[in-house]
Amino acid sequence: MLVLVVDSSTPAVTAALVEVTADGVAARAHRCTVDARAHGELLAPQVDAVLADADARPGDLSAIVAGLGPGPFTGLRVGLVTAATMGQVLGIPTYGVCSLDGIGHPAAAGEPVLAASDARRKEVYWAVYDGAGQRIAGPNVDVPAVAAERARDLAVTVAHRYADVLGLPVRAEPRYPDATALAALAAERIRAGAPSERLTPLYLRRPDAVAATGHKPVLP
Repeated sequence: MLVLVVDSSTPAVTAALVEVTADGVAARAHRCTVDARAHGELLAPQVDAVLADADARPGDLSAIVAGLGPGPFTGLRVGLVTAATMGQVLGIPTYGVCSLDGIGHPAAAGEPVLAASDARRKEVYWAVYDGAGQRIAGPNVDVPAVAAERARDLAVTVAHRYADVLGLPVRAEPRYPDATALAALAAERIRAGAPSERLTPLYLRRPDAVAATGHKPVLP
């Protein structure tokens, strides 16, 4: 089964095609551009590009997997709207995976790891994974000191980023959510033909812009 994977939860705008079989998940095509200000401009052309790279058409897709975040509101919703719209138009299921799982699962490699991404405001989005890559804490958003303290409580021995603030050795890769890992984490649902899921974003905090709750008088 040919599956499209999209993630826009970090500055890395990712689109990939993977093939899901009974034996595993194999990458077919991949595009990733790091630009925190151009999610909306980059994702759709990258979807077209990976389809062309694999000599495939949208109608060849069996499912779509999307990273649910956590991530900043504006960027994250680009990937989720794209996935949901394509799923509805093509009549295929969509499945969501926590984007940090696409970092922590492949980064674990036999020892507990803290996966983190930039949440701005001097905070990080973070989650902790055991040696088998299963999430055991998070996702949360906190200042790095809080994330580091929680990681120590869980006997974490390595982080995938932010060595200077977390005080842990760093495993450099994957720096951003890995598309093949996201697909692998949804593979059981894909093989089973599970019902399409609502792609609910993991914002973890309120957006900066909120609707006004009242009106200021314009006359003295």
